[in-house]
Amino acid sequence: MSITQQYLLDTYRARLHGEPGPPAPGRHDLDALRELREHRRFDAVVAGRPARGRLRSVLRRWLRPRAL
Repeated sequence: MSITQQYLLDTYRARLHGEPGPPAPGRHDLDALRELREHRRFDAVVAGRPARGRLRSVLRRWLRPRAL
């Protein structure tokens, strides 16, 4: 069963029982990604690492031309 089919079935059951319907699939995806980002930043601060700019600094180190 696909996500859409499950959503339609849950909506139908909710209407039969007079309950509010479930949220549409994908409605809260961006909120979940923001929460994940904030959690990773918090973990970095607690561990004593910089919370921002870590990816850029790693890329800068990897892509910097090395002197022989």
